[in-house]
Formats: sequence, structure tokens, C-alpha cells
Amino acid sequence: MTALYLTEQGSKLRKTSQRLVVEKGGAILLEIPANGIDRVLVFGAVQLSTQVISFLLDSGIDVSFLSMNGRLKGKLTPVESKNVFLRLAQYDRYKDEEFKLMIARSILEAKMMNQRTLILRYQRNHPEADFSHELEIISNSISSVPGKIAIPALMGLEGISSTAYFRCYAKMLSSNFAFERRTRHPPLDPVNALLSLGYVLISNELGALVESAGFDPFIGFVHGLRYGRQSLPLDLVEEFRHPVVDGLVMTVINNGSIQKEDFHKEENGAYFLNKPAFRQFLGYYEEKMEKTFLYRDSQISYRKLFQMQAERIQQAVLNREEYQPFLVR
Repeated sequence: MTALYLTEQGSKLRKTSQRLVVEKGGAILLEIPANGIDRVLVFGAVQLSTQVISFLLDSGIDVSFLSMNGRLKGKLTPVESKNVFLRLAQYDRYKDEEFKLMIARSILEAKMMNQRTLILRYQRNHPEADFSHELEIISNSISSVPGKIAIPALMGLEGISSTAYFRCYAKMLSSNFAFERRTRHPPLDPVNALLSLGYVLISNELGALVESAGFDPFIGFVHGLRYGRQSLPLDLVEEFRHPVVDGLVMTVINNGSIQKEDFHKEENGAYFLNKPAFRQFLGYYEEKMEKTFLYRDSQISYRKLFQMQAERIQQAVLNREEYQPFLVR
């Protein structure tokens, strides 16, 4: 089971018998078994027939609508989970400042620990790289977590750690790609364009998982309430940003799979992938998500790990217990 990415502008997705068909101008671009996917991502101007919409809803398959630059516009989802008890528990936990602080400590500490581990991994293979100053900053931030008694203070530590981490990250990338700092809206260089796209993809997957479990995705515990923002998926994204997305971006840049020529710059200074490279990056993302690795004495993929962590946050909320984030080994 995997994702179906629809990127060909002006194409249409329809269903015939037991197959899904993507066509454009009378020509069939793609034909796959209807039971071979578990989510659909629609980028830009792609049509869906009413028959295929009905099938996707009946099959419990989420459909996400995004701009060509990867901005989430909205979702088509099946009827909401009947797990009302989980939502009631979520609302109660949101009002529980002690519980929120406990969750924030575990998630943000894990994020910073993953930052440190990834830097140390790189340094082992590149002994000429000196990241001692930045590693000290990150380690000090981690050791300060237990003493913080408010989420804004924890977010401040995370901000200090992330600044140091991205200084190292810039030096891990090919010299062909300049990267000075993290910029989001808009991404002001090709590296930021790739990072933003990757973060959108994992946010979308984690959002679908928490919704299918019965959570209200707009109510998180680390990220505060903001109109229109799905905060709970963003909580879970934190532990995966660096090992999944940053690792993927570094790989495709350093091995030459993505080149500077694969981007275009818009009038507002934003950089985005051109159409062929965009499709390539989605393929690299899928490979990363499906590839298995050893974790806690068993082989697992990041996609399966996403599911596992969604189940863990569910148990933490229902039972008012600690949440165990993913730590890079």
C-alpha cells in the first residue's frame, strides 16, 4: 500500500471496474489496481470523477489537495472516526497544563537529541568537520529541558538548538547549494524549498493518521491553538523532521539527484522545484518512507513508524501517561 501522487496538470482520475485510471486528452497516463493505494495527493489542477470520489470515501482513503508548490489547501476525508471517547480525553488533556508540559518535554527533547545524533553521525564519516561548538549548544539545551516549567521556555530551548543544528546542516550540504538559515514563507533558496516540501508531506501523513484514530487534529499539546492550523500533527512531526526530511534532502543534494537547475525562482523570491524534478523528489520520498531499517531489534519503515507513534500518542492521551517519541539510534 502506498500513495498516489497526481501531478499532471489537466489530467483526470477516474475508476473503471477495479482499477484507477489517470487520463489526459483521451490518453491513459497511468492505470493501477484500485486496492493498491492508501492515500491520494492531488497537486494543482487535477480532476476527480464523482465515481472515484465515492470509491475513495467508501474505502476510507484520504485525499489531500495541494498547490503545485506543496501548500495544503484541504482534504477529502471519510466520515469522522466514532472514537468520541478519545476526543473527550484529548479536550481534557489540552486543559491539563501538567500533561501538556510532560508531552512537550518528551517531544522537544527527542527532537534535539535527534539533531545531535545526526550531526555526530555525519562527523564520524567526516572527521575534518568540527561541530564541537554547535554540539555543546545542543547538549546544553537538552540538559536544560527538565528545569523548564513552561512550554514557551521549552520552545525557546528548541529554537536555540535548531539554530545551532542548521549551522551544521549548511556545512553538510554540497557546496553547490548555498544555505544560510531556515526560511519558510516563502522558501528563499533551493534547500529551504526541499525542506518545506518534505515537511508538508510528513505533516500530511501524520495528519491523516491522527484523524483516522479519532483525534481533533487542530488541538495539539506542544503547538498552541491557531485558527486553521492542525497543531497535533505538527507535534508529531517534530521528532521526524531531521531523520526523515533533512536526511532525504541531504542525500538527494549530495549525490546529485537534485541539481540547482531543477528549481525556478518566482517574483517574490521563492524557489520551487520544476515539474520533472518535483516528480522525482516524490519518488525519492516514497523510497525513504518504505525502506526498512533496524529499530528496537526489528525491521521497520518510517511509514510503519508513523502509525506506531500515532498509536502511542493515542494511548498517552487516553491513559494520561508519558509519550515515547522516536529517537534515532
